[in-house]
Amino acid sequence: MKKLVAFVVIMCALFYYYLNHDKPDNKRVLRVGIECDYIPNNWQESKPTATNLPLANEPGYYAEGYDVQIAKIVAEALNVNLVAYKIPWEELLNALNQGQIDMIFSGMVDSEEHKKEAAFSNLYDVKKTEYAVLVRKDNKYANARTLVDLKGATMLGQKGTKLDTVIDQILNVHHLPPLENITSMVEALKAGKVDGIVINVDTGQSYERLDSSLVLIRFPEHSGFELGFNGICAGVRKEDVKLLADINNAIDNIPMKQRQKLMDQTIARIWENL
Repeated sequence: MKKLVAFVVIMCALFYYYLNHDKPDNKRVLRVGIECDYIPNNWQESKPTATNLPLANEPGYYAEGYDVQIAKIVAEALNVNLVAYKIPWEELLNALNQGQIDMIFSGMVDSEEHKKEAAFSNLYDVKKTEYAVLVRKDNKYANARTLVDLKGATMLGQKGTKLDTVIDQILNVHHLPPLENITSMVEALKAGKVDGIVINVDTGQSYERLDSSLVLIRFPEHSGFELGFNGICAGVRKEDVKLLADINNAIDNIPMKQRQKLMDQTIARIWENL
C-alpha cells in the first residue's frame, strides 16, 4: 500500500509539473549574423530589453536595431527560434558559407560582389539605399552639393563595402585605405584625419544628430554616387533555396507602414539611450 501511495504521489507531482512548466521547444534554430556597428540598422547593447536579442557568442551583450526587428518578424513567420551572433562585417559572408550562421541580417546590400558569394532576399528596408558624405561643419567641403564639389577631398570608406569602392567616382580624390567599421571611420573624421567619409544616409543622419559638429551631404538625383544595387536585403547560402523563398514570403508580408514604424521606433530608442 505504501508503495502504491508513493507511486500516486510521484505521478501527481509529475502531472503538476507538466501542467505548470513550458513544454519542450522543438522548433528548429536559425542562426543570424549581425555586425552590431551600423546604426540605426544594428548595434550592441549591454542590457536585455523587450526588443533586443542576446548574442550567443558575446555573453552579456545584445543585438539591437532595425535589422534585428525584421529578423524577429521573419523568425516568427517561419516558426523558428532565432539565435544571434555578432560577426565583423568582413567575416559575415565567410561565416555564412562556412555554416557558422544560416542567414545575414546586417544592413547588407545585394551588390554584384555580394551576389557572387550568397543569395539575397527581397528588400526589407523602408526605402532604396542612398549614400551620402559625412563631414565636419568646419571642413572646407561642408558646403559641397555634388560629387564634383568634392574634387580633391581626402575620403575614407569601410573595408569590403561599396562605401569604400564608390569613393573613386570623385574626381582627383585622395582615397585612403578603408577601415574595418563605421565607428572607426567616424572617429577618424572627428579627429580631422580625413575630409569626409562615405556613409548610408540613415546611418549618417544618426551620427549627424548624435554630434552637432558633423553635417551630412546628400546629393540631388543623378548628382551622387552610382551604387549598382537595389538596397538592404537578407543573405543566405546559394543552395538554401527553400529558406530564401520562406524569408521572401515573410518580408513581402510586412507592410511598408509597419516597416516605417519599426524604423521610427528603432531611431527613437537610440536617442533614449543617449
